[in-house]
Amino acid sequence: MDLSFGTEADDFRAALRRWLESSLPRDLRGMADDTTFDRRRAWNATLYEAGYAAIDWPAEFGGRDASVLEQLVYNQEMARAGAPGPINAIGVANIAPAIMTLGTEEQKARFLRPMLRGDEIWSQGMSEPGAGSDLASLRCRAERDGDRFLVNGQKTWNSLGHRADWCQLYVRTDPEAPKHEGMTCLLVDMHTPGVETRPITTIGGSLEFAEVFFTDVEVPASAVLGEIGAGWHVATRTLGFERAGVAKLALMLRENFDRLLADAGSERRVDPVNRQRLAACYIDTELLRLLAERTISAAMHGRMPGAEASVVKLAWSSMEQRVAETAVDILGLAASSTGWEDRLLASRSLTIAGGTTEVNKNIVGERVLGLPREPKASGG
Repeated sequence: MDLSFGTEADDFRAALRRWLESSLPRDLRGMADDTTFDRRRAWNATLYEAGYAAIDWPAEFGGRDASVLEQLVYNQEMARAGAPGPINAIGVANIAPAIMTLGTEEQKARFLRPMLRGDEIWSQGMSEPGAGSDLASLRCRAERDGDRFLVNGQKTWNSLGHRADWCQLYVRTDPEAPKHEGMTCLLVDMHTPGVETRPITTIGGSLEFAEVFFTDVEVPASAVLGEIGAGWHVATRTLGFERAGVAKLALMLRENFDRLLADAGSERRVDPVNRQRLAACYIDTELLRLLAERTISAAMHGRMPGAEASVVKLAWSSMEQRVAETAVDILGLAASSTGWEDRLLASRSLTIAGGTTEVNKNIVGERVLGLPREPKASGG
């Protein structure tokens, strides 16, 4: 594993650190809840104008064609400063790469820069009440009618769905085809008549998600991303633009652990048992850092990470839950006034969001450990 930083990466770090110190409002540091949405959107525009909204993107779309080391430096310095990233987190990391690869020239010109600047908010329409981790079981329908589609159905757990201007929507266009072959991806204007959005209040009281209903929504055929019937290919298509993204998970875990350590020390409740639990959490943070660096090193040497990213996600989600549980156990009632109570509630979703633990274990077992594939249900 080789992550030695050269002069170019060091110069980039120094320039970014100076810019953050002079440009990032102090009262915006570490802020990422729905109440600060408008201010974070304005900050997004500031990032864009300075070329720091998505440095891994190609320069022609507003990025910097950054190297893997520069991406790692970027993530480290943004975390160190407590700087919010782009408001379109899912759009920048997931939707945009698909548009860059599979979209028409018109789609690239129309959507990428407004998305990156935060002028238009994007959500991703994948999950349904009966199709969460199993995307291919989706039932939201799109029927072809001349040069348009009529969309009917429901999506749920849409991140930023209640604020979204556009949605990367996965629909079934051929109910007779095998379920992986009858899907299509549409780029849908969320302001179209027939679209109804209902915000979802989480157990922690936050507004991060929404459920969306489509009733005879007219979508032009030009809105197809990729090809009709190739939605599964769009969904599984990944690019190397965010190759250092795993570093974000390790940095977030370390930030939370450092906060736990400070809060536990201030409460003077670190008895021998709790010291042992804190030591275990520290070991977790170091293990995740090494896992992330190993993945990044592989990318630097031309070995694009694949299933290894599932190892990082699997470890991070369970580790974050342990840190929150440890904090609440140590702090007791004080956890409600220091934010740990909310963090504990929010952490329960981490083993579901972004790929459930069960799915990630299958990926790791089959693609990393080489275990036999899970038997498929008959008729699937």
